[in-house]
Amino acid sequence: MIQADPSPERFRELMLDEEPAFEDVLACVFDIQGHEVQTYLTLHDNPGTTVAELAAELNRDRSNVNRSLSTLQERGLVNRKRRLLENGGHVYQYAATPVPEARELMHETLDEWTAYVHDRIDEFGKKTN
Repeated sequence: MIQADPSPERFRELMLDEEPAFEDVLACVFDIQGHEVQTYLTLHDNPGTTVAELAAELNRDRSNVNRSLSTLQERGLVNRKRRLLENGGHVYQYAATPVPEARELMHETLDEWTAYVHDRIDEFGKKTN
C-alpha cells in the first residue's frame, strides 16, 4: 500500500485553521483532492457501490470517478470486490476502508511525517564533514 505524506503547503494551511474539518485533515494527510474526499465519504455511506452508481451519485464522469478510486486505493482508503453477474460478466463494487482503519492509517501517516520533520529539525545546525 502506498501512502502519501502531507504536503508542506497543505499542512501549513491545516495548522493555521483553528478548527479544521475532518475532510480537510483527510485531504492533507493523504494528499488527495476534495473530489477524492467526497468519493471516500460517499462510499462510506454507500458500501458496495459500482463506478456507474458512484458517478451518478457524485454527478461526475465515470473516468474521473475511476481515477479517484485508483488514488484512494493507492492510499488504502478504498477496497474493491468483484461480483459475478447472473447473466455473465462481472462488476466491481467499492467500499470505503472502515473508519477505525482509516483513522489508524491517518495517525500512522501523520506520525511518520512528523518524525521526518523532527529529524530535519534535529539535523539543523549540525556540520557534515
